Amino acid sequence: MLLLQDRIASLLELANRLQSLDDDRAQAMMYKAEIENPWFSRSNIEMALTAIRTEFLSVKAINIIVNHYKIDDNIACRKVGLVLAGNIPMVGWHDVMCTYLVGHISQIKYSDKDKALMSWLIEILIDINEGNRFYFEIVDRLKDYDAAIATGSNNTATHFEYYFSHVPNIIRRNRNSIALLSGDESVSQLETLGKDVFTYFGLGCRNVSLILVPLNYNLSKLFEAWKPFKELAFHNKYKNNFEYNVALNLLNLEVFLNNDFIVLKESDSIISRIATVHIKRYQTVTEAKSWVDSHISEIQCVVSSSKIDGLDVVPFGESQNPGIMTYADGVDTVQFLMSV
Repeated sequence: MLLLQDRIASLLELANRLQSLDDDRAQAMMYKAEIENPWFSRSNIEMALTAIRTEFLSVKAINIIVNHYKIDDNIACRKVGLVLAGNIPMVGWHDVMCTYLVGHISQIKYSDKDKALMSWLIEILIDINEGNRFYFEIVDRLKDYDAAIATGSNNTATHFEYYFSHVPNIIRRNRNSIALLSGDESVSQLETLGKDVFTYFGLGCRNVSLILVPLNYNLSKLFEAWKPFKELAFHNKYKNNFEYNVALNLLNLEVFLNNDFIVLKESDSIISRIATVHIKRYQTVTEAKSWVDSHISEIQCVVSSSKIDGLDVVPFGESQNPGIMTYADGVDTVQFLMSV
């Protein structure tokens, strides 16, 4: 077992090695990840790696966690089963890093969609210090664990609740993010909002899938502001989904708007198809906030340029840049790990 200071040193050296992605091994791993999951474009992989390095692996971020929770070498080592998601590159890293930093062993079941990159990060840690091998077990089936953190769909969550009911657990379900517009946003602001919609092809739980707009809002403003994202139409899987959604809406005689790469459709559903954003109109901000409050269990974050009393909001363009203490579903992962 390593001391806390050794684990911190390993994480900081990992950040150092991720500063340059031009070496042969990094290039090979990113190529392998693209083959493993065609949704993992090179630009998205590099974006995710940069976010991990700057938001999670900085001295400041690590010190925030260590000092806030008073992590030390007296914490009893436990084995924590981790069922990782794979919807965006290395989305499971936060769980792995927090478990490691606290001093527990991670028994990891990778997502089939994100094995190459996650295993690469762990291999780097072991290369940095052989003692890190103690903290990671890669398995096809979890067993003999003291606690569990599992991320999946609403359907798999029901299975997880039963399967992990004998140990302390965190079970995560489907969540999506929404945006709330006042109607006064500039073209520049709406373009920035496009990052929250289109980053990672909209596949993340922090991607905006529904936008609340004033009653008479002109949706053409969104099409105009989002022109810089039109290159998404050149990605084969994204384009196929877009064309399928257009055809499906036409077949079902649905009312919708589209340009060459995104469908806008009026709907109350927070979950939308790939290459589709749902639009919900409101008459007053009070009405909009009431709707958000009634659906808060389905929402990962709310993106807005306005401050709204009683509602935590994320600025435009920042939904995919969560800080080290921004926890999925609002459940404090480190506090949970400290308590097992």
